[in-house]
Amino acid sequence: MNPTRAARRTIRQTFDELKERRQIGLVPFIPAGYPDLATTAAVLPALESAGASVIEVGFPFSDPIADGPTIQESFTAALEKKLKITDIFATIAGARPGISLPLVAMVSYSIVYRFGVAKFVAEARSAGFDGLIVPDLPPPEAQRICDTIRTGELDTILMVAPTTASHRRAEIARLSSGFVYYLSVSGITGERDQLPPDLAENVRELKGLTDRPVCVGFGISQPRHVAELTGIADGAIVGSAVVKRMKTHCNDGPAAIARVLGDYTRELLNRADRPDTSSRK
Repeated sequence: MNPTRAARRTIRQTFDELKERRQIGLVPFIPAGYPDLATTAAVLPALESAGASVIEVGFPFSDPIADGPTIQESFTAALEKKLKITDIFATIAGARPGISLPLVAMVSYSIVYRFGVAKFVAEARSAGFDGLIVPDLPPPEAQRICDTIRTGELDTILMVAPTTASHRRAEIARLSSGFVYYLSVSGITGERDQLPPDLAENVRELKGLTDRPVCVGFGISQPRHVAELTGIADGAIVGSAVVKRMKTHCNDGPAAIARVLGDYTRELLNRADRPDTSSRK
């Protein structure tokens, strides 16, 4: 039987449960409307069934801030089909009754601003989102917007880069009510073979500044990456590798794409449950 709205878990509940079980959460990223909205609706429950803890849903944008070519291409394809914000909200609302895990929207502030901040927050919450990641909203400008988001009963999730100064990291952590999104590297998203050697130390320092969960993104694509992060970060965010698999099967239909992403999620988590410490630096 599918989960109902009553079974929904908050971001805090999700990471509290993971911490109690000493497990890392997996946060796959999917671009809304790619290759179509039917795929978006099909993929969400498949990812939850495969073990995802939170799902990040990207709102396509013509000028993405830090997205690499794989995600940029998916955004362009979605926008070419005249995708609208209201279409995304309607799709999430339709799929939400069958999903219990938290959904967070990755969305440029320019989109939110044009739509109307209060209106966007209200409609995102009504559709079934639990939080917003706004990558182009740095402090101190973020304070007012974060207040509006939290007043609208959504969690705020801000980004910390390896180059972010210590005082700015503390401010970003304070403004993040859901989790802190730590970028493993500066630059753009994309698959990488190795995680940075200073990643563990940087995450530990960040966790020393906040009691919020810390999730790591950018470059994570292999089971051993998730394994290396287990016991260090609270969550692993996988974006470009997910979208790459969607592109490979984009002509196979929503059900096939959902199966592929479900299998990939299980592959990542099966290795994470049995970390290979010999691969750690």
